[in-house]
Amino acid sequence: MHADVPASNAAPLGELLRLFRDGRPRTRAELTAETGLARSTVRGRLDALLDAGLVYDAGSGASTGGRPAERFVFNSRARVALAADVGATHATLAVTDLTGIALATRRLTLDISDGPDVVLPQLGDIWRELLADAGLDPLPLAGVGVGLPGPVEHSTGKPQNPPIMPGWDGYDVPGRLAADFGVPVLVDNEVNLMALGEHTTRFADAENLILVKVATGIGAGIISNGRLHRGAVGAAGDMGHILAPQGGEAPCRCGNKGCLEAVASGAAIAAALREQGLEAHSNSDVVALVRGGNVVAAQAVRQAGRDIGEVLAGCVSMLNPSLVVVGGSLAQAGEMLLAGVREAIYGRSLPMATQQLSIVASRAGAAAGMLGAAAMVVQHALSPAVLDNELARPARVVSVGN
Repeated sequence: MHADVPASNAAPLGELLRLFRDGRPRTRAELTAETGLARSTVRGRLDALLDAGLVYDAGSGASTGGRPAERFVFNSRARVALAADVGATHATLAVTDLTGIALATRRLTLDISDGPDVVLPQLGDIWRELLADAGLDPLPLAGVGVGLPGPVEHSTGKPQNPPIMPGWDGYDVPGRLAADFGVPVLVDNEVNLMALGEHTTRFADAENLILVKVATGIGAGIISNGRLHRGAVGAAGDMGHILAPQGGEAPCRCGNKGCLEAVASGAAIAAALREQGLEAHSNSDVVALVRGGNVVAAQAVRQAGRDIGEVLAGCVSMLNPSLVVVGGSLAQAGEMLLAGVREAIYGRSLPMATQQLSIVASRAGAAAGMLGAAAMVVQHALSPAVLDNELARPARVVSVGN
């Protein structure tokens, strides 16, 4: 299962639970007033949420002269989510509660080119260890969320022609993991999940946001009107393969020439610095040179920021975000990259489009993708229509001995 539930299909129990997710205790009278439903209806739906463990009785509030009213609160540990942000050489895995807070985490070294039949069992083993070590294995699972470093068809969760993932093209990742865990499995591109992670945990008030990841490659995730925008098949945000104004004939791994990634990614910058006699073989080498005060490296990173900003300026004019967040390993170079991005965007975009625009560094950092994977699961599992369906049958509890 790999689809969002339309808001128009909202079901009664899910709508009632939505009120509780702000963390504020409520009495039956307050729920009746907020929903406009009859007291008997609220009581019945509240009882169903209590039976499912999604809400619990927090005790009585202060008395106003009569019997103190019972107050009810969202139970964020009624279920747990399994989340993973998988990169080319490592993955960050977590077990989270229903607010997306990580209860247990682990970083795993891997090689994505080993293929799904090697990598996915590794993820499953680590999740089971995390559940057991943290004493969380008795809790039912809400679902599994995975971010992958390549294009993913959103409707199926299958990677589509991923350039650095041999053996993954068209592989049924949700099907493989669902067979192990028996719960919905949601899969997305890692940059989309970084955007979702930043939005849900650090910039919740930003209804329109673009997250740009600058690392070995370049990609973007788009939050539009408070929702992750994936496009028709999940390919939205692939800005690394937009023609860069200064791209020239630079060859790109996608097979085209002059792509933004070919001139402004960490790999491209490192290659350019090596041509100038500097020891730069990775993103971390580039960052270290900049932080160490190397002028040539600093100028190269700032120019990369300008190139990225030139492409982003068109996105800003088209989408009119209030926030551009710059993340990824190259963002650790600090102000040089941001300064170049700002210079180009403010210089190329119409004043009205940048009037309320902020361009900032990532706040979630390396955890952004993992947080987004967890948020994707929670949003799906607690969506009104899915929740009503799930409450009709018991949740699956995973045995760590599987």
